[in-house]
Amino acid sequence: PLSWPDGGITLTWIGHSSFLINLEGTVILTDPVFSDKVGVDLGVATIGPARFVPAALQARDLPRLDLLLVSHAHMDHYDIPSLKRLPRDLPTIMARDTSEFVDGLGFSRLQELDWGQSAEVDGVRIEAVPVKHWGRRYPWDRDRGYNGFLLTKHKRCILFAGDTAYSGDLIAALRDRRPDVVMLPIGGYNPYIYSHASPEQAWDMFHEVRARYLVPMHWRTFRLSHERPFEPHERLTAAVNGNAAHIALDTIGETWSLPG
Repeated sequence: PLSWPDGGITLTWIGHSSFLINLEGTVILTDPVFSDKVGVDLGVATIGPARFVPAALQARDLPRLDLLLVSHAHMDHYDIPSLKRLPRDLPTIMARDTSEFVDGLGFSRLQELDWGQSAEVDGVRIEAVPVKHWGRRYPWDRDRGYNGFLLTKHKRCILFAGDTAYSGDLIAALRDRRPDVVMLPIGGYNPYIYSHASPEQAWDMFHEVRARYLVPMHWRTFRLSHERPFEPHERLTAAVNGNAAHIALDTIGETWSLPG
């Protein structure tokens, strides 16, 4: 990452929904999970799914960060041990009613956004956009916010969808925009299709928002549903019908830059 250009868009897939992004010189980290397991942290061990593939970067490998995004409170997106490894003065955007889980950790520049709200950090406009998912951290928890984030700086635009099923509301929110890159989940749909898009639905949303490139995420890292680990990619490859050049990444640790 230290050798990346400051202009345009460059990103790498750390794993699952964790990405390091350079958007026109602003360095952004999304849904950071560096842990070998996600789930309930008992102090001496974590009870939950283990990674298939190690995280491509650890917190110690990261360059100076300008912005942290946490889309919602689910443990595979909001990992407390990973957040503890990050600078506490890092500008941080979370979803509505989700910051209480880091109370006491000293994050001094933290802001919650609900759908339709926005913030600006280092010249990046961050807009919280609607997605189709759910927000409770525990089965007995109350409903909490869950966001996609639309990131705009200069003429470049990225959608980081967090986690979502097929969402007409998301498509409508981007009706007058044309993102350069959309980052959409393609795994976790069997049997959870009402909260996780299938690969075919992700491809449809990519087309309906008229984006230039698709970055598939939320697969190949943890087994959270019943489909085979590589089934999402196999189905996406079949769905693109010869248009695979519009898919930006498919390998954890791979780095990609927006052409032109």
